[in-house]
Amino acid sequence: MKQTFLLFLFLAATLIGSAQIRVGQPAPDLTLPDVNGHPVKLSSWKGSLVLIDFWASWCGPCRHNNPHLVKLYHKYHPKGFQILGVSVDENPDAWRAAIQQDRLPWMQVNDNKGWNAASAAAYGVNEIPASFLVDKDGIIQGINLVGWSLESRIKTLLK
Repeated sequence: MKQTFLLFLFLAATLIGSAQIRVGQPAPDLTLPDVNGHPVKLSSWKGSLVLIDFWASWCGPCRHNNPHLVKLYHKYHPKGFQILGVSVDENPDAWRAAIQQDRLPWMQVNDNKGWNAASAAAYGVNEIPASFLVDKDGIIQGINLVGWSLESRIKTLLK
């Protein structure tokens, strides 16, 4: 009986500790260095529709998704859409090279601690790519949306 109770407590603590961010919740604030080492604070973008895109230079699916994000960015940026690329790269040179190779025109920041990155923990990210669509009031409106689902949600939120 005592072992069952202890197992229950352990499982409950594990589930609470790994709680995921949900649609409708405020986006956790982030302050991370950009490619020049200057701090960028997510909350300073309040008033804009922001896609927070967790990625890394070594992540094949992330790099495969980048051309789609570039198209969305060019199409909706003039209407108020922003992307904040949050890299978990531990190698800043590889990160900068990937930004250049993929021609990513949006703000890029790096939480260069890999899977120990505080930003990934704050958003419950345990695999990449991972993305969070944050509305003008700082509320999460979509998680891991892709393709037409992402574009449709962007169009709706920009109205």
